[in-house]
Amino acid sequence: MINREWHLLSRPVGWPKPEDFALVEAEAPTPGEGQVLVRNKYLSVDPYMRGRMSAAKSYVAPFELGKVMQGGAVGEVVASNAEGIAAGDHVLHFFGWREYAVVDAKHAVKVDPEAAPLSTYLGVLGMTGLTAYAGLLRTASFKEGDSVFVSGAAGAVGSQVGQIARLKGASRVIGSAGSDEKVKLLVEEYGFDAAFNYRNGSVSEQLREAAPDGVDVYFDNVGGDHLEAAIGLLNQGGRIAVCGMISLYNNTEPAPGPKNLARLIQTRGRIEGFLVGDHYDLQSQFVQEVGPWVRSGELKYRETVVEGIENNLEAFLGVLRGDNTGKMIVKL
Repeated sequence: MINREWHLLSRPVGWPKPEDFALVEAEAPTPGEGQVLVRNKYLSVDPYMRGRMSAAKSYVAPFELGKVMQGGAVGEVVASNAEGIAAGDHVLHFFGWREYAVVDAKHAVKVDPEAAPLSTYLGVLGMTGLTAYAGLLRTASFKEGDSVFVSGAAGAVGSQVGQIARLKGASRVIGSAGSDEKVKLLVEEYGFDAAFNYRNGSVSEQLREAAPDGVDVYFDNVGGDHLEAAIGLLNQGGRIAVCGMISLYNNTEPAPGPKNLARLIQTRGRIEGFLVGDHYDLQSQFVQEVGPWVRSGELKYRETVVEGIENNLEAFLGVLRGDNTGKMIVKL
């Protein structure tokens, strides 16, 4: 069998370019002892992958040049050399950006396609969902009655943050997004109290209008002017959870930090970054609480689906541009 897989050829400077990558044909691998061969059905593309394309020291090793990249994937086991997983089972694993993957059974998580669509295990019931849950409830210490502002609110993580806050009793939920259509989605479908298009004017001014009583929790997916605006409206004892700063990922020069950090002294505010990998102990609690909301329709989700391994790179670039509504998924 021929296996098509995406390799990183050179480390991007600024925005990634197609010539930094190559779609390579190779022979499909054979599983060894304790391994399974998976035919991937859905692949995840996520903003954090941009950081792994750089050689800069980070919380995870960079992608290796000339080798296949990695990412979340869910697929069907076509051959098994491991106990507990059989051909025909479906598993979640971390060897995406390819059609076939050999996975150590201990790193494969069985999932049930009857309980939920397979793609949801990469999004609303997967890593992005847990990111939203852990970041809001643990890192930002959300409590009933808080006013919550979410940037990148129409994305996979942001849309879930706002809805979880609403379902758990937020006094007001505000979101920012990059189009009028997404703003409408946030208010009319996801139940945000207010939302604004950051392309339509000053983020600080639009946030002040949307949050006249200030912000208790800011969930940051964007950084830059959004972070500065949130600090400017932070209430006494406010908390900021930094999940991502997508506005800075392709900068070639260091971006200036917020000019108003001193306000954290006045408000006794707290700003804290987090990684979902530090919060997997919440996984069972997350599924137990969020799963019923998804099944009942109380928590809604969108997926932007791109078809074909040949379009995996374009789907990733689309995430950086903000083309997606909800989770960006590649269907094979």
